Amino acid sequence: MNIQPIAAPQSTLPAEELAAFTQKLVAAFKSVYDPEIPVDIYELGLIYKVDVADNMDVAVDMTLTAPNCPVAGEMPGMVQKALEGVEGIGQVKVNLTFDPPWTPANMSEEAKLELNMF
Repeated sequence: MNIQPIAAPQSTLPAEELAAFTQKLVAAFKSVYDPEIPVDIYELGLIYKVDVADNMDVAVDMTLTAPNCPVAGEMPGMVQKALEGVEGIGQVKVNLTFDPPWTPANMSEEAKLELNMF
């Protein structure tokens, strides 16, 4: 799985700075786990899109494994809190979407191995 944060087309962020910031974002995503599945949300493929503004504000589109997930009300806040701990980050907005619906095909090879899904 490889997140490609999207900067504005006329972004003033140097590519190296965006790449380093992306690694920090990924580490934050990997610190959040679905309480029912022993795999982090990044490897589960729950992060659909990450937009990074020049001022380092971040907007995230994410989903859950199911719309009726017991942590549906809490998960976006957990992700926001994890991202707010990233050095240099601006404002964080986490949007929950179910379009497209999540499927196990979204999971990384690492997650599939962890869950014995091969």
